[in-house]
Amino acid sequence: MKPTITIEYCPKCHWLLRAAYMAQELLTTFEDDLYGVTLHPSEIAGRYNISINNEKLFDRKEQGRFPEVKELKQLVRDKVNPNKSLGHSDSIVK
Repeated sequence: MKPTITIEYCPKCHWLLRAAYMAQELLTTFEDDLYGVTLHPSEIAGRYNISINNEKLFDRKEQGRFPEVKELKQLVRDKVNPNKSLGHSDSIVK
């Protein structure tokens, strides 16, 4: 079964648009590799976590920042289809 990504975001912080944008990018890039992307409004203020099948990929509080889309695509690719080329998104994130 294809994996599902969950983006948990803080609605009080108005992060829905950021979460929706990242979901769109992932669905476009991994249309054949994902079952779907779920947007989950968090009950905990300031939360912005991204997981794949309940395995944490990125936690805004731990990292002290939001993920770059390029970085997020690389993290997802490494889990769902390690041989997939991401084109310009394959260059090193600094």
